[in-house]
This record gives sequence, structure tokens and C-alpha cells, in this order.
Amino acid sequence: MAINAITPEQAQSRLAELTVVDVRTPGEFASGHLPGAYNVPLDSLDRAVDALQAAAARGPLLVVCASGARSGQACERLSALGIEVATLSGGTQAWAQGGRDVHKPGGGRAVWAMDRQVRFTAGSLVLAGAVAGAFWKPALILSGGVAAGLVYSAVTNTCAMAAMLSKLPHNRPRTGDLDATLAALKG
Repeated sequence: MAINAITPEQAQSRLAELTVVDVRTPGEFASGHLPGAYNVPLDSLDRAVDALQAAAARGPLLVVCASGARSGQACERLSALGIEVATLSGGTQAWAQGGRDVHKPGGGRAVWAMDRQVRFTAGSLVLAGAVAGAFWKPALILSGGVAAGLVYSAVTNTCAMAAMLSKLPHNRPRTGDLDATLAALKG
């Protein structure tokens, strides 16, 4: 199924009519997001379906993430449920690179973007496996396993490591944040 994508320029001109849903982790969201965006992490999407259907009934939904990969996954899932959505081409990275306003709430807890967390974790595991492998050869399996996981991630456009990292406390919504977001989306 083809996903409707709009450019940052198109989104900027239509921002007042769009309901923007950011599917990044709360930490990533706090580090900067489109003005007026609602944070519904990708792993909470199933819980948010009713609220997103209600929001879509009032007007167009634009789903965003850092680069467009996670928002594309969210759009596929929501489209399969009959919810009309679009994704932002290039994500918040493309939005910010164009010099557009990025909202950074005061007191927000900024964390590394998920792709940076994945690169750091994967690199650390490969390095640890290589160093330990110099002393104990079976440790090289760790490096090979991470490499195989990265290849699988690229081929399937999914990332099990990102899914695991999103469960860490700094990537989780604070108690009540998601509930308040869903209530606001329901209108």
C-alpha cells in the first residue's frame, strides 16, 4: 500500500489544518518537535487507535518521526485500519534543516535520537565482542550477531534494537502523559 507523503514545505503551509502526531519516543519528542505536535510513541500506537480515528474524523493527520521510517510504519498500520494519514517526507530532520520552527518545551528531557542510540549500542556491542574475542574466541559471536541484526534491520526496515531501547525509562512517557495526549486527540 502506497503511503501518502507530504514535503516539509507542504506541511508548513497546511500546519493549521493538520493534526500532527509524532511517533518518536518521549525523550526524542522533548528534544524538539513540530509546533502543536502530539506525542504518541510508535509502540503505543495500538492503544491510541480510537483517539487517532477521532482526530482523523475532524481533519487530516500527519504522522512524523525523526527521518520518516517510523512514521511510515505507523502510517501503514493506521491505513490498514482505515484511518487516512500522511507522513512527513524526511521527518523532523528535514523540517528543521529547512529552518522551520522546532518546539522544545521548557523542562523537557532531551535524549539522543533513536538512530543515534542504536548506533551507539550496536557499535559498543560489536567493539566489546571484538575485544573479548581476542582473549576468548566464542565472544566473536556477539559481534557477528549484532552485524546480522543490522543487516536484517536494513532489509526489513524494522529495528529490534530500537524496539528494545524504546523500553528504557528515558524513552518512556511519564505517567499520565500519554493519557492526556489521547484525551486531547479525542477532542
